[in-house]
Amino acid sequence: MLYWFLKHMVLGPLLRAIYRPWVEGADNIPESGPVIIVGNHLSVIDSFFLPLMIKRRVYYLAKSDYFTGKGVKGAFVRNFMLGVGQLPIDRSGGKASEASLNTGLQLLKEGKVLGIYPEGTRSPDGNLYRGRTGVARLILESGAKVVPAIMVDTDKAMPIGVKIPRIKRIGTIIGEPLDFSRFKSLAADRFVLRSITDEIMFEIQRLSEQNYVDVYATTVKARLAREAKGE
Repeated sequence: MLYWFLKHMVLGPLLRAIYRPWVEGADNIPESGPVIIVGNHLSVIDSFFLPLMIKRRVYYLAKSDYFTGKGVKGAFVRNFMLGVGQLPIDRSGGKASEASLNTGLQLLKEGKVLGIYPEGTRSPDGNLYRGRTGVARLILESGAKVVPAIMVDTDKAMPIGVKIPRIKRIGTIIGEPLDFSRFKSLAADRFVLRSITDEIMFEIQRLSEQNYVDVYATTVKARLAREAKGE
């Protein structure tokens, strides 16, 4: 109920009026059944604009930090994130991350739409980085349709470190579904998982025309943090 209210009555109309978002390829999203939307991640507002541009409700697995805040502010952020379709994911690894991936798998088994950023975090500099293979596991274990979708200029509207978005027209480009049915019985093969993930990243790069860097974005972020400390 809150999702519909925000999208159609409050947040959606406001974002449309201010940012005049545009979309290409919206018809590439299947009208029913489980769907995994895979895309680039330039800004925290990516997860607000893409759902605005398609008919079906989109769920995202967001970092658990958004759901653990204290006091009134923490409760507001937590309830807002849940209201707009964000679900907590623990990125600490091991059993915690496994449980988070199972949350995504359950959503897909219910025939819902799950949005995933294969890079695992926002790009620190606008480049496209190596994808994490968890998305490939979800694809093979769920049998969901896979649709690439990229965001345009969200990083210019709200770069990392900026708290209030700047006024900049936002775009969404949705590509044709990708077919990985040939790998259906190979979900335990790590080489297959890497192959699927790399194919997804290639398609995201083709749509976005970003510069691709074959390292993890988290590695780059860690290096930048050390440099900022003078290490």
